[in-house]
Amino acid sequence: MVAVLFRFKRRRADFHRSPVHRAAANPTLKPKDKDGCAVRAILPRPERRGLSRTGSGTIEAGGDWPGYWAGRNPAFSALGTHVSLFNAMDYANWIHQWGGADIYNDVYGQFGMVYIPYGITNSEAGFHTNSPIRNLEEFKGKRLRVSGLEQGRVLESIGGTQVSMAAQELYQSLERNVIDGAEFSTPNVDVSAGLHQVTKHWTTPGWHQSSSVFGVMINKKAWDALSDTTKEKLKIAADATMLWSMSYTEKRAADGLRTFQKAGVEIHRLDQEALDTIQNNAHEVMIEVACSNPKAAQVYLSQVEYLNDYKDWRTASIPYNLGRVITGPDLEKIKACANK
Repeated sequence: MVAVLFRFKRRRADFHRSPVHRAAANPTLKPKDKDGCAVRAILPRPERRGLSRTGSGTIEAGGDWPGYWAGRNPAFSALGTHVSLFNAMDYANWIHQWGGADIYNDVYGQFGMVYIPYGITNSEAGFHTNSPIRNLEEFKGKRLRVSGLEQGRVLESIGGTQVSMAAQELYQSLERNVIDGAEFSTPNVDVSAGLHQVTKHWTTPGWHQSSSVFGVMINKKAWDALSDTTKEKLKIAADATMLWSMSYTEKRAADGLRTFQKAGVEIHRLDQEALDTIQNNAHEVMIEVACSNPKAAQVYLSQVEYLNDYKDWRTASIPYNLGRVITGPDLEKIKACANK
C-alpha cells in the first residue's frame, strides 16, 4: 500500500475549527483504490518548514498556505492571496479554467513537488484594534500585525508599520498593548483566537487579503508512485472540498461577525475613497513584486490576463455577476517584466 500522509500538529486545541483544518478533515479526502493504494488525511496544518520537508521527501505531503514561502520566491505570494484583487470565486475560476493549476505546479515543481489547491476563503476580517481606525489617516503610526509580503508594503504606503507575529502571541500582545492592532483571519477564526475579548474596534473590509488559497504539497516521487486512479481521486476530492470550503467559511464568517457584535466591538468600514487609494497602491506593489522575479511576473501575468479576459462578461452580467469588475495592475508593465 502506498500512503500519502498529510501531517498535522495543533498548537492550540481550539484552532482545529479554522477553515484549512476543517477542509483537511473533510471525509472526501480519504479515497481508497481497488488496487490497494490509499490516501490518509491527517489534518494538514500549514507549517513553516513544510516546503523544505516535503520537497526533500522527509514527509510525503504537507498542507500549506503558499504565502508562507514568499521569502523563498515572491511568486508564492500571489498564489496564496492578494491585496485587494481576487475574491474567492476569482481564484476558483483562475485555478480551474484559466490555467492557474498549471502555474501552481510550475512554481512548486521547482522545489520537487506537485501542488493541489483544496481550500479557498473569501476576504479576511480586517484589523482589530483598541483605538479606532476609521480612515487612512488613522492608520498612520500604527504598529499592526499583518502577514504577507505585499500586505506589509501596502500597509507601509498608507503610514502603518508591519509587525510579524505568530498567531499564539496575538492575544497577550493585544491585551498588553505591545502592538496597536492585528489582522489574523476570517471572523470565526479571529473569534477562536479570542480577539473579540481583547479589542474594542474592528476595521473592515479585509483589504489586506481579499481571498486566500490553501492546498497540499506532495513530494514528486511520492506522487509518481501513486496509481493514476488514486491521483484522479485526490484531484476530485480536492475540487469537492474547495467548493465546500467556500460555503463553509462564509457561514462561519457570518457567525463570527455576530460574536464580535455581541461582545460590543465597534465595527468601522473604510469609505470608497480610502479603498480606491489602497487599490491603487496595491497595484503598484504588485508590479514591483512581479518585476522582482521572473516566476512572480509569470504568476501575475496569468492572473491579470484572467481578469481582462473575464471582464466583459462580468460587466455584462451586473448586478448578478460573481464579484466586482476589476482589471488589476497595468498588464503591459507586467508583460514587459515577464518577457525580460
